[in-house]
Amino acid sequence: MKTAANSLDILLTTWEGGGNVPPVLEAARRLLARGHRVRVMADAVVETDVAAVGVEFRPWSRAPNRRDRLPSSDVLRDWEAESDLAGFLRLHDRIMCGPALAYAQDVQDELAHHPADLILTSEMLLGVMAAAEAAGVPFALLCTNVSVFPIPGMPPMGMGLLPASNDAERARHAEIAAGFRALLDEGLPAVNAARAALGLPAVRTLGDQFETARRTLLATSPAFDFPVEFLPPRFRYVGPLLAEPAWATCPSATPREMAEVPLVIVAFSSTYQNQLGALANAARAMADLPVRGIITLGPALAGSRIDAPANVTVVDTASHEALMARAAVVITHAGHGTVVRALAHGLPLLCLPMGRDQHDNAARVTARGAGLMLDRVASPEAIRAALVRLLHDVTFTDAARRLCADIVRGAGTTDFVAEVEALAQARVPQPTMS
Repeated sequence: MKTAANSLDILLTTWEGGGNVPPVLEAARRLLARGHRVRVMADAVVETDVAAVGVEFRPWSRAPNRRDRLPSSDVLRDWEAESDLAGFLRLHDRIMCGPALAYAQDVQDELAHHPADLILTSEMLLGVMAAAEAAGVPFALLCTNVSVFPIPGMPPMGMGLLPASNDAERARHAEIAAGFRALLDEGLPAVNAARAALGLPAVRTLGDQFETARRTLLATSPAFDFPVEFLPPRFRYVGPLLAEPAWATCPSATPREMAEVPLVIVAFSSTYQNQLGALANAARAMADLPVRGIITLGPALAGSRIDAPANVTVVDTASHEALMARAAVVITHAGHGTVVRALAHGLPLLCLPMGRDQHDNAARVTARGAGLMLDRVASPEAIRAALVRLLHDVTFTDAARRLCADIVRGAGTTDFVAEVEALAQARVPQPTMS
């Protein structure tokens, strides 16, 4: 533990986006265990989870602020979008850029009452970045999955692309990355208005705002991510920050009569993505198979009814960590936290991505041979056939276990807490993003 004399006052800021919250809780827990003073600023619904970690909580007041996880309170409602791109545009307009001034003012007020030595913020909150810059407080971006920002040699995020294998694919990837940057820059008016209100000069591109961060900390494993020849100096892998929120409880033990058959976990998003149909299809797929299935609904679907066969149990919440310790296969939407946790247990995955970062995570799973991918509307028959393959073809389990060894070993990662401490205590060059 650090002593009070050299402890840091650290402010973590995030928003309620489902899987992005548990890594922030784990970050707070690790920093607190080191003896630092930690606060988390987020949507009001996160307060109970933050309190369970033992750190202080601050809710947003001007910025978007969810008080529950019901679909009706979702700011994005990206399940209504016509495409994944349209879903990202909702995130861009409603979280990243549109409310930039509101986020900035909330952070400005917090710093006025309680100064910080360092701010760790979601890479989605440009207003927080501007507020930290205006206050002269060093800050870093905490990316809770694979990088949203284009990294040279890495496939652009959002489409489930594999690494380029020829010049034509490399040119196509560069074109997509340039298009992504141009799309981001459509938020320049809102971000520059926030900067002007804070007394900051306008930025030419949103990339310039991102580059005011001392580091971008990638809370994933390089063993899971696609490799690149050169990682820009501003980026650091700090390994997965796996935590479970306070609402995740462990269901009753698997019935004794089913103890000898494989356990299949069905775990989709904790937020609403119109996933009830996919869960029902997964339940029907396991009918009459010699398996025991457990479907975890999560807060957004708690209380929903699924017509499940006798060998499938449906629960509102569950500890995925406890279940995965005795599971054989995981069927999932391919959210980063669920995927990496499964791989850390050496479990093969059946991925049914539904948007956000999920196609990219599924691409990394299938490229390593650690699982299969189906469309989100795959039929029970298709899910059943894929599940049987994963249960009986040992090459999937072998590949997942190889990834498990690499992820657990943590090769290529920087210690998260040590990196945070170094950022707060020394000036770090800020290279231009290529």
